[in-house]
Amino acid sequence: MTALTRPQATPQEAPNASPATPPQPAPAPAPAPAAAAATTAAPAEPPGTLPEALTGLLRFADLAARARLARGSAGLSPAALAVAFTDWALHLALAPGKRAEMLLSAAQALGQWQAQAARCALDPLAPPCVEPRGGDSRFRGPAWQQQPFRLWSEAFLLAESWWDRAAAGIPGLDPRHARIVGFTLRQMLDMASPSNLPWSNPQVLARTLDTGGQNLLDGFANGVEDLARQLSGAPPAGAEAFRPGHEVAITPGEVVFRNHLIELIQYAPQTAAVKAEPVLILPAWIMKYYILDLSPRNSLVRYLVEQGHTVFCVSWRNPTAEDRGITLDDYRRLGVMAALDAIGEILPGQRVHAAGYCLGGTLLAIAAAAMARAGDARLASMTLLAAQTDFTEPGELQLFIDPSEVALLEAMMWERGYLDSSQMAGAFQLLRSNDLVWSRLVHDYLMGERAAMNDLMAWNADATRMPYRMHSDYLRHLFLENALASGRLLVDGRPVAVQNIRTPIFAVGTEWDHVAPWRSVFKIHALADTDVTFALTSGGHNAGIVSEPGHAGRRYRLARKRAEDPCISAGEWLAATPPREGSWWPAWQGWLAEHSAPAPVPPPPMGRPGQATLAAAPGTYVHQR
Repeated sequence: MTALTRPQATPQEAPNASPATPPQPAPAPAPAPAAAAATTAAPAEPPGTLPEALTGLLRFADLAARARLARGSAGLSPAALAVAFTDWALHLALAPGKRAEMLLSAAQALGQWQAQAARCALDPLAPPCVEPRGGDSRFRGPAWQQQPFRLWSEAFLLAESWWDRAAAGIPGLDPRHARIVGFTLRQMLDMASPSNLPWSNPQVLARTLDTGGQNLLDGFANGVEDLARQLSGAPPAGAEAFRPGHEVAITPGEVVFRNHLIELIQYAPQTAAVKAEPVLILPAWIMKYYILDLSPRNSLVRYLVEQGHTVFCVSWRNPTAEDRGITLDDYRRLGVMAALDAIGEILPGQRVHAAGYCLGGTLLAIAAAAMARAGDARLASMTLLAAQTDFTEPGELQLFIDPSEVALLEAMMWERGYLDSSQMAGAFQLLRSNDLVWSRLVHDYLMGERAAMNDLMAWNADATRMPYRMHSDYLRHLFLENALASGRLLVDGRPVAVQNIRTPIFAVGTEWDHVAPWRSVFKIHALADTDVTFALTSGGHNAGIVSEPGHAGRRYRLARKRAEDPCISAGEWLAATPPREGSWWPAWQGWLAEHSAPAPVPPPPMGRPGQATLAAAPGTYVHQR
């Protein structure tokens, strides 16, 4: 069943509410009188049925065993991996043509490499026999053009290409299993990359000779410091220079509402008059909200306020084990709907531009669909920033999400009450292991250097947790069942449909997004029966959104699809939409202004009528560890 149901004990919408508790079993009914039992016989149970108490105990044993396995496997399901590799091996064994192709391909690659070695012996400037895939910068630089390092890197790239082909194109192999095998083999192969080994990386060797080995001593000291910080729960080196409320998240404002899940921040006006419709920003609760209010130079919140918008932003609570029973629907009710109610007290009768980032955008789409069904017209527009509504193609992140993996994660969360931030960070790092794992290993531990900490890196280290029940809802109903896109997600006992949303939509995808791939975000065109303006911006999931005007090298594409226009594919859209230089922020701000009342109005009061504000921005929830 795909219902987003509430637990029997939910958090109260009050500042000092007690935390949610897990659902409690209903009391057992009183035994029926003997006379009634004589006339109304209970249905016979199948032979061999065990007592309910014993069955529950055995299920508990299964759960505990999975939790223990999850601790030892870093939360990755060995069963899912074994099934994928078994499927690959069995179908490969049944494909003699594919095996012959692999052998011939290996011989061809070996011949290519030998011929390249001969060419390079005669001409050191001979063109390479293989090029790195797009975005692979491991072998750039003049040092890698010297021998034998050039031949080693090209041998590695040929082997990498061969393994990519070996994992695909096998008749009968489940495509998802093929992707899992290819991804896993690539991770294993990357471990042996010449760039990661001190004796085969010319840049590391040169640095070692220049410093007399001091770089390796410095790298060892860096590793010891990082390990000590990780064990103690301290942030990475340099992150202490970016404190919310001091160096980041410093746009002036006040907390005007608080419940168990959110603090609602209202930002102080910076113009004499403002747009009539306020903007409500809903960040993802997987991250601290101030990704959108970093330093003054790259704060989206500050930018909107300076353009004459009244801005409200949700700051999510960092859940603990006591919040294990909070559901995804609680996030909708106590997050989106509670924020809209509070804004309605400050600006009675005024419609709201709502913007959701990542999970916050998915939640906003659910709330907007439920509001559309109920005839609630408080939304003037909806903006989805790197947010998915259809999960049929969520990218490589889907490799970590299947029934086996979800069952393992549920067992881990059942034991702790939440999914730890380090668990999520590990999965995201695997998706970009060359950039986030191996390049750091080389830079910090082999070269002995430290990358300068910046505001975005410090924010990225300030992670949050995910409540057990909510994250289970999210993984099962959205990732596994795709219930929102298929119209089977239940809110208040009734299905909601994105097709019911009639407010105009502005959606943003980012070119190098490994969390919410832009082609997946683009699917909103096929779901929403309204005007959709889509922007595709350079950068990744975070840097593509934090893309302030004046940032060098930024570009974006922008096109509008009216409700009556036919849908086209993401590829067709890309080919038909030329890039524009600069930030997408002004284009979005102009779109918001276009969908706002033309006449400016005086700024609204700070806070709800007759009630004092609760704290200065950034509030208290942002400091929870």
